[in-house]
Amino acid sequence: MSASIPSAITIQPATLADIPTIIQLAEATWEPTYRFIISKDQIEYMYRVIYTPTSLQRQMSEDGHTFLLLYADGHPAGYASFSRLPAGDEVFKLHKIYILPSHQGQGLGQNLIEAVEDATRQIGGKTLELNVNRHNPAISFYERLGFQRHREEDIAIGPYWMNDYVMRKELA
Repeated sequence: MSASIPSAITIQPATLADIPTIIQLAEATWEPTYRFIISKDQIEYMYRVIYTPTSLQRQMSEDGHTFLLLYADGHPAGYASFSRLPAGDEVFKLHKIYILPSHQGQGLGQNLIEAVEDATRQIGGKTLELNVNRHNPAISFYERLGFQRHREEDIAIGPYWMNDYVMRKELA
C-alpha cells in the first residue's frame, strides 16, 4: 500500500556522510526493482559490487558521481546519481534513480529526474543518458519524461550480463 502523498519534498546533494542512508534506501529498493527482471544471484552480486561503503565512496570521490537524496516529509525516500560522460562534455549519465516502493506513483521519481536535469544544465549538460534493463517496466516512465531509446547495450558484470537500452533525452 502506498504512503500518503508527502506534503514536503526536498532534494539535496549527498555527501560521504550520507552513504549509510544511500545503502539503507538501496536495501529497500534494489530487490523489489529487479526481482522479476534478473535472477536472485545476479541481484545479490550486483548489489555487492555497487553498494558497499567503499564502492559508494569511490563513486563519489574518484568517479565524479553526484548523488542527490530525496526527502519526503523529512524522511529519505529516494536517491539518484549522475556524472559527466568522459566522451562528451555536454553528455551526462544518470547512473541510478530509485524511489522507495511505498512512495512510488506519487511523482517523486519525476521530481528527482527534473532535479538531475536542472543540475546537469547548470554545469553545461545538453544531453542526459541512462541505461535501463530491456525488460524493466520503468522504460515507459522514462519515455513519458521524454527519454528515447538510443541503442541496445549488453554489459558484462562479473559472470552476468546487463541487457540494457541506452536511453537519451536532449535537455532544453
